[in-house]
Amino acid sequence: MTATLLQALLFQSGYNAALVSIGAALLGFAAGCTGAFTTLRRRALVSDAMAHATLPGIGLAFLVMAALGSDGRWLAGLLLGAGISAALGLMALNRLTRTRLPEDAAIGAVLSTFYGAGIVILTVIQNLSLGRPAGLESFLLGSTAGMLRDDALLVAGGGAVTLALLWLLRRALVMTAFDPAHARLMGIDTRAADMALLVLTLACVLLGLRVVGLILIVALLITPALAARLWSDRMSTVALLAGAIGAVSGHLGAALSVALPDLPTGPAIVLLAFAAFALSALIAPRRGLIARSIAHARLRARLAAGEQT
Repeated sequence: MTATLLQALLFQSGYNAALVSIGAALLGFAAGCTGAFTTLRRRALVSDAMAHATLPGIGLAFLVMAALGSDGRWLAGLLLGAGISAALGLMALNRLTRTRLPEDAAIGAVLSTFYGAGIVILTVIQNLSLGRPAGLESFLLGSTAGMLRDDALLVAGGGAVTLALLWLLRRALVMTAFDPAHARLMGIDTRAADMALLVLTLACVLLGLRVVGLILIVALLITPALAARLWSDRMSTVALLAGAIGAVSGHLGAALSVALPDLPTGPAIVLLAFAAFALSALIAPRRGLIARSIAHARLRARLAAGEQT
């Protein structure tokens, strides 16, 4: 297992395995960087709603492609259907939040309704003799075992494009997140900036469906960002560090799935990201538990010394 894991880490386990690792690393980097802005803007749960809203679109896209004569499992077509479904879910969420319904309640309503509809559609598909539905359930928790070369290239290319757009929009996104009123005075369309952030988040959600699945993609968006926030207050540093944590988690998780074929890739990536967060929460220089305990101990010592004098 050690030799196989080392080979996977060094991209020596085959061409397709190397592509999957590169794609997972790029996805992790894009998700981590995007998640840094998403959490700063307090839109983390919106990404969860979008992820769950993709499921009906996956099922309907499969039915359309199967009815047209294909096996229904073309990844680009499935992602297109998922994107349309998620956009409809986001529109429903925006409409609900314009009422007196609290945002968390609106997110819960959209998440549960779309996810339930998706489960019903997938159940119907399993009972139809149409296309080749085997493997659709992998979109729930992710699976790289059946990824083809074109699938891996799509994930890697999409992650690279998402990163490029995030880099171009970084100034507007940061200003909108920190002070929307000042951003408007500086000529920034804050509504457009918010929409751009949601689109980039949706892109990460769609690209992550094949790797970590719709249930766990929100963890890949949020956990690296939370870990990075413990190390720095500078937004650029937080975004880059979150991207690095996501990339390492993606690459190492994909390598582990090669070394241990029975290990699901998505949960492995998410657990590695959480391990980075747990380690950061423990040893971060100012906000870590060890540093805070030392600071409290020093404060108590100073107070005790002051009382004695």
